[in-house]
Amino acid sequence: MAIHFGASSSSSSTTSQSGTYDVFLSFRGEDTRNTFVGHLYHNLVQRGIKTFRDDVELEGGDEIAAALQKAIEEAKFLIVVFSKNYATSNWCLDELAKIMECKEVNNQIVYPIFYKVDPSEVRYQNGSFGEALAKHERTSKGNTEKIIRWRKVLTQAAKLSGRHFLDGGHEADFIETIVGEISAKLLDLTHLEVAEYPVGIESRVVDMLNLLHVGENDIRMVGIWGIGGIGKTTVAKAVYNQIAHEFEGRCFLKNVKEHGHLAQLQELLLTKMLGNLTFKVSNDDEGVGIIKTRLTQKKVLIVIDDVNNENQLKKLVGDSDWFGPGSRIIITTRDMGCLDAHNVKKIYEVKKLNDADALRLLRLDASEGNRSLDQDTMAIIHDVLHYSQGLPLALVVIRTILVLQSTDKWPAALRSHRKSGKGIHELLKISYDALADDEKEVFLHIACFLKGRNKNYVIDILGGCGLNPGDGIDVLRKMALISITKEEEIWMHDLLEDMGKNIVIQESPTEPGERSRLWNYEDVHHIFVENMVSYLWLISNVTN
Repeated sequence: MAIHFGASSSSSSTTSQSGTYDVFLSFRGEDTRNTFVGHLYHNLVQRGIKTFRDDVELEGGDEIAAALQKAIEEAKFLIVVFSKNYATSNWCLDELAKIMECKEVNNQIVYPIFYKVDPSEVRYQNGSFGEALAKHERTSKGNTEKIIRWRKVLTQAAKLSGRHFLDGGHEADFIETIVGEISAKLLDLTHLEVAEYPVGIESRVVDMLNLLHVGENDIRMVGIWGIGGIGKTTVAKAVYNQIAHEFEGRCFLKNVKEHGHLAQLQELLLTKMLGNLTFKVSNDDEGVGIIKTRLTQKKVLIVIDDVNNENQLKKLVGDSDWFGPGSRIIITTRDMGCLDAHNVKKIYEVKKLNDADALRLLRLDASEGNRSLDQDTMAIIHDVLHYSQGLPLALVVIRTILVLQSTDKWPAALRSHRKSGKGIHELLKISYDALADDEKEVFLHIACFLKGRNKNYVIDILGGCGLNPGDGIDVLRKMALISITKEEEIWMHDLLEDMGKNIVIQESPTEPGERSRLWNYEDVHHIFVENMVSYLWLISNVTN
């Protein structure tokens, strides 16, 4: 007999239930259905865990139904309640065999509860468990292989860390403790939502795993670096989901730069790492001391997402010796300078999507509703691919525009979007706003005039403008606003170029002559012609 606690709200039958379960609970119905397991079930429901309950009586000789096997395979947490008559049921023993198989193959967590049974009875098959196995041997009709398997999984399960309830104990307190642990562990095991459409993420995860070398005993910090919208956080989430189960403690601190109080982030980090303990940190210096003291022997996985200040790293993950052997720290940032200052040696630069992945991401929604994409429409899509240059953020923003409109309106929509850059520029501008004034000037000069030029040529030109372009270019590179090619040419993403030009346009949206820079021929021609007319009018009036 089994009760399943999980994400689905269905409550009719096992066969109608679908989806991944949080918890699978294995127990002997006649022993505990209306007592211990019934109370445990009730408390789990009260705690807010959505539940599924199978109350159908099953004959002892029945094989495990395919639906139940699937439930075991999909569950994050497998709980086995060993009671006096557990081993008398072929069903329970087969279920246990499947559970232990999933532990071995899928690395699922198995949590034994010994209810009024000594763990040694399960481990060595003596007492009531010995009697039950002996009876199975007499009635097995020569099927000794199954008996051997049952004995093996009983021994393996009894060796696992679990809970033991003695006869005469306080059952309510015992159940409360178990439910608290289950709730905390389920919350801890909840996967982060990576992306609605994680196109191209697999290869990036592989690249990160090659840098992390999870399983080795060293303590390692790895940076994820790139421009805004390139997918740094998406990569970090996907990696976190894949390796989190390997660590004793784990925490994903998102949008760190948006938090003004480092002490609060330290509290969150400590609380996540140390389970049910809640920490109060009066200031960030005190927090540093607590982190160093409490986590120094613990193998942890910490993601510090969206860092823009090296002090954030100093206060949250200062030195490697703060953490136990095998720990891994992942840092996402747009600013290479933060990683350099913190001496992070292993850095993964998130690359743009290739054309095939970019097309997949764009068309996931763009072709929604089985739209027929003719040759002209495909030409528009390829123009979008060229414009976005593999930046996931750009593709997602543009895709939403296409989905909401008929294909005949796409050209106008794309022209309007490219002109305004709404949705993309706002995000990319965060990095620009973080620059010093001289650095902003260097950025705008490159965006408007110097993209694709040789680095030394740019330095010479901007040096003549009274700027310090060498340092400025280095800062822009570290902020992922530009890159330097092998040919020493300065490259800038088209979206960043458009953003820079849009910043200049906003200096005077309606009068180009009032802007700090002019790059458009029509604007330049208009201003010169207008100024010439004004000049001739002035000369004419003066001479008259």
